[in-house]
Amino acid sequence: MADRQTLGVYDRQSTIYMERGVPGWERRALAGFLRRLPRGGRVLDLGCGPGHASAAMAEAGFRPDPVDASEGMVRLARDRFGVPARVAGFEDIPPDPVYAGIWANFSLLHVGRDELPALMARLGAALLPGGWMHLGMKMGRGEARDDLGRFYTYWSEVELRRMLSDARLLPEPESLHGRGTGLDGTPFAWCLLSARAPEVAARS
Repeated sequence: MADRQTLGVYDRQSTIYMERGVPGWERRALAGFLRRLPRGGRVLDLGCGPGHASAAMAEAGFRPDPVDASEGMVRLARDRFGVPARVAGFEDIPPDPVYAGIWANFSLLHVGRDELPALMARLGAALLPGGWMHLGMKMGRGEARDDLGRFYTYWSEVELRRMLSDARLLPEPESLHGRGTGLDGTPFAWCLLSARAPEVAARS
């Protein structure tokens, strides 16, 4: 379930969040992700925020499905970028294989440690055979709230790779690491991973 305190921060600061801009490494990661997908494929933008990634997807010829649990972010995505954003929580994504790709860029870090494995399996089931998932997460240990009150769960790359594998996804050997500064002004370490669904859907 979505953390109400975290959502309240995003509702109040959606415009400030958007005005921070998109770093070059994120633009390059999105372009690389889209090159792996079939043109015109449906892509879940999970935790779409102000909608800039979905706008880029649509411009590149894909069909984005932008969802966010923050009503403020959804309004901004619709108004500023004209994307068909809708309010939905992570738990609202049905485990039906309909997506060529899932872009989960720094959104699943708000999910509790005990909840994320089941959610990851659900997302894996939502990918078409051969579909791709992009995962961006903050690195660290434990769970905590930042200075704005947002809830975070921190992970190691080893833990994330294990979770992707448990979800029947095939992680790529390469990963990208870097450092950034959060909305609250605090520096953090991050990791980007890509994983692919098997070409043949697993039988239940």
